[in-house]
Amino acid sequence: MNTVILIGNIGNEPQIKQFDNGNKVANFPLATNESYKDKQGNKVEAAEWHNIVAYGKVVEVVEKYFKKGTKISIIGKLKTRSWEQDGQKKYITEIILNQFEFVGSANTQSQENHEPKVVNNQFSNEQKDDDLPF
Repeated sequence: MNTVILIGNIGNEPQIKQFDNGNKVANFPLATNESYKDKQGNKVEAAEWHNIVAYGKVVEVVEKYFKKGTKISIIGKLKTRSWEQDGQKKYITEIILNQFEFVGSANTQSQENHEPKVVNNQFSNEQKDDDLPF
């Protein structure tokens, strides 16, 4: 099973790309935070950054509602891809977004931003290899 569940804040405005066939892809970073106490008893906070990718109909929601700083929970799957750049093979691990939910006060979000509470991407998030720009 390949399932990832994260709760974090969107790190930058999503980058949207449109393919020649009209399909779109959205990319954005998600920061998750954890805290722990060091040996001296001091609280230490650490952020971990995740590369999130969305395909299909969910891109329309990402374009409209996802903003830098928005707190969301996501469910997705890990995917590692590689490419060649300047003669070197590069790798990136991304999380393909399947479901998300806005986190926080439901009343504040729905009244102020008219955001959907939960989105379950029932459409295929997978693109054919010939649709991808790499």
